[in-house]
Amino acid sequence: MRKNIDVVVIGGGYAGVMAANRSTQREDVTVTVINPRAAFVPRLRLHQLVGGTHDAVVDYTEVLAEGVRLVVDSATRIDTARRSVTLAEGGSIGYDFLIYAVGSGSAGPRVPGAAEFAYPIATLEAAQQLRSVLYDTPMPAAVTVVGGGPTGIETAAELAEQGRTVTLVCGGVLGPYLHYRARRTARKYLAELGVSVLEGPDTSVTAVTREAVELADGHAVASQVTIWTAGFGVPDLAAHSGLRTDAAGRLLTDETLTSLDDERIVAAGDSSAPSDLPFRMSAYAAGCLGAHAADTVLSRIAGDQPAPIDLSFPAMCISFGRRTGIFQLAHKDDTAMRLYFSGLVGKKLKELSCAASVEHLVTEARKPGSHSWPKDGKHRPALLRAQRVDVTAPVA
Repeated sequence: MRKNIDVVVIGGGYAGVMAANRSTQREDVTVTVINPRAAFVPRLRLHQLVGGTHDAVVDYTEVLAEGVRLVVDSATRIDTARRSVTLAEGGSIGYDFLIYAVGSGSAGPRVPGAAEFAYPIATLEAAQQLRSVLYDTPMPAAVTVVGGGPTGIETAAELAEQGRTVTLVCGGVLGPYLHYRARRTARKYLAELGVSVLEGPDTSVTAVTREAVELADGHAVASQVTIWTAGFGVPDLAAHSGLRTDAAGRLLTDETLTSLDDERIVAAGDSSAPSDLPFRMSAYAAGCLGAHAADTVLSRIAGDQPAPIDLSFPAMCISFGRRTGIFQLAHKDDTAMRLYFSGLVGKKLKELSCAASVEHLVTEARKPGSHSWPKDGKHRPALLRAQRVDVTAPVA
């Protein structure tokens, strides 16, 4: 009698759900997802949750394949010797293969006062708390959003569209990923919404107080509610479990997404660092990496050699409230093209992308193995060759 193979996925975000669904292709595989909450959170919607235009939750019955077991708990340690995952609520779950997809959040702010007086937005619970705070805050009160990336821009625009007084502190350039032409359009949209944009090297935040945000140039921005969207961090589960990680805490893997320490552990999404060259944080990349992680596990079960990850980035999109957006087209090496769509077309393309990020999971649940994505085959191998040259170059 053939024994079932236990695949455990830690993390129920875009990468974890995609990996879990795709792993069900084999009848002899039993899949378990460990996640700290009972609902799927489409993180692309969290700024809308704060603004009151979306709940940012989807029932797991809609996105998880039938037969996938969901354990609502947090993993506290991976025991590679025993092949088990220790749970916060007690007990453990054994595995034959483990997919590490714990996701990411904001880095713990090191700026004085930020932890005490600024509100993060990277998790469902943080966004819900911020929404509650804003509900109790008068509309004319000064709101400051720290961070000039997509989350900061979208949060600032969402709140300004409601009529709030919003300042966006970039700490550098606004929308660094965008082509300079699209960046110019972004500034125009924010200005139309009444957002005051502060950008440049002197706009880095040096301190946060209860009533202000202090900048490197010595200026203080009045702020009754400060929202922190800057920085990147991942859970310390891998490092705590004795697995090698990069400087940010992502699990170090080879190009098949297999841990450098254990071929039974495969990583996906924001918490993975293949060849110490992680992909840009995005729902799109998370879904593709989740699918590839499952393919790697299925190849190992079948006794085949897993393939290296091959992924290109077609676009990035940003919404500016509910009425307009920018859909930035990209080269395969994930750099912005001159071409982008804006206005109502940009908004519709952004909305289609957000909906597709969930629909891909639903489709994979119904038809495991169906998800596909654009390939590159050129730019990442070049980056890897350059990395090897840098490592082996003699020190002058």
